[in-house]
Amino acid sequence: MSGRTPKHVAVLMGGRSSEREVSLSSGRGCADALRAAGYRVTEVDAGDDLVERLRAVAPDVVFNALHGRWGEDGCVQGLLEWLDLPFTHSGVLASAAAMDKTRAKAVFRAAGLPVVESRIVPKAEAVAAHVLPPPYVVKPNAEGSSVGIYIVREGANAPPRLADTMPAEVMVETYAPGRELTCTVLGAPGAERALAITDIHFDGEYDYAAKYELGGSRHTIPADMPTEITAACHDYAVRAHRALGCRSISRSDFRWDESRGLEGLILLETNTQPGMTPTSHAPEQAAHCGISFAELCAELVEDASCDR
Repeated sequence: MSGRTPKHVAVLMGGRSSEREVSLSSGRGCADALRAAGYRVTEVDAGDDLVERLRAVAPDVVFNALHGRWGEDGCVQGLLEWLDLPFTHSGVLASAAAMDKTRAKAVFRAAGLPVVESRIVPKAEAVAAHVLPPPYVVKPNAEGSSVGIYIVREGANAPPRLADTMPAEVMVETYAPGRELTCTVLGAPGAERALAITDIHFDGEYDYAAKYELGGSRHTIPADMPTEITAACHDYAVRAHRALGCRSISRSDFRWDESRGLEGLILLETNTQPGMTPTSHAPEQAAHCGISFAELCAELVEDASCDR
């Protein structure tokens, strides 16, 4: 970037969602990477004074490193549109649709992508009796990072005891057995490509700690799978990205039951704000494809815009 004034990038991080700590880790890492790439960077913890902070900082581009509610559900995207500040990642509509798991599944079904049966029910109903035949999963409809996930195993006599922090309505979905896979999609509209597939190995459940604590899970890149399954994962991830209207980057999560072949491959959800922590999949997959962390962050900045 020598020879011209570097872009001034405000990196949004933190916020007030349940994923605040993950966002702080992502944001600090992205800020360091962007400085290494030659940008002028200001780190902004997204609090109640966010509008005033952004007006004072007056950045050329906003790098959105927020996770969870308000940061990846269309809220901050709408605010940035209002302020006429170009920003990274997906826009209002795609962010809101992807964050709402029920609406995302409707989009996926319309696009011919494989998803499991699910329904939204009052929390009181989910704890009173089995809503679906076990095994099934209970989780919030609009949270990420494996926050508040309950797995009801086959043969369970009673429904789960949900924490008081769970929302008034929850999603109940059929449990998809098999290997945990994830695939990042990167690129401008019309040039999106799947980077790689990670096979995630863990002990117990793939919960918040397994995702973000060092040693919580082990990653195999690329996943050792038949060519047919690898191709299908790549295809489904790109189609999910496009169906939702995502921009720049997304990461889709899958379960694959090897015993059922291609029919055992299930799309779980698509994340429009993939984690950028030291244990996150998107940077690992980019590195596998020869894209450094600084190059990855710079590509997102250069694609930033309003009206996404």
